[in-house]
Amino acid sequence: MKLPFLTGVERRFGDDEFVVSKTDLKGRITYGNDVFMRVAGYSERELIGKPHSIIRHPAMPRCVFKLMWDTIQKHSEAFFYLLNRAKNGDHYWVFAHVTPEYDGTRNLIGFHSSRRAAEKRALSIIGPIYGTLFAEEDRHANCKEGLEASMEMLCGMIDKRGGDYARFVLGL
Repeated sequence: MKLPFLTGVERRFGDDEFVVSKTDLKGRITYGNDVFMRVAGYSERELIGKPHSIIRHPAMPRCVFKLMWDTIQKHSEAFFYLLNRAKNGDHYWVFAHVTPEYDGTRNLIGFHSSRRAAEKRALSIIGPIYGTLFAEEDRHANCKEGLEASMEMLCGMIDKRGGDYARFVLGL
């Protein structure tokens, strides 16, 4: 599969910096901090109201996003390594902590994500896993079948390690 708009250049940001964004319940961006805009290469005008998937790297396995959405829509926090794509086609890895956001009467109104730079050691483990999952998705002509197959593969990997995804990634 040919991936669009990729430069092969990795962007980095400081270990003391956090990429922060907020979305509504549909995943549309309602806030992005300066670090987010700088690393992603978008202006505030280009981000606000857009789906958060605007920064989704095409080599990122869809099953990871499904697991993330399944987790946060149950009002649970989630921890994920994510490969993102900047506006110009550069890429950057993050370790994301995604939490539900509530209004004053405890109604779920959206999601908050704080992301830090991913550690190289963790990426040496998660990168090949994501590559295997992506290849499994890409192997299927039907997107739904590919997603189901990679999700089964991911759940099998998690079960084999005896826990859940959060425990696995927090242990990297």
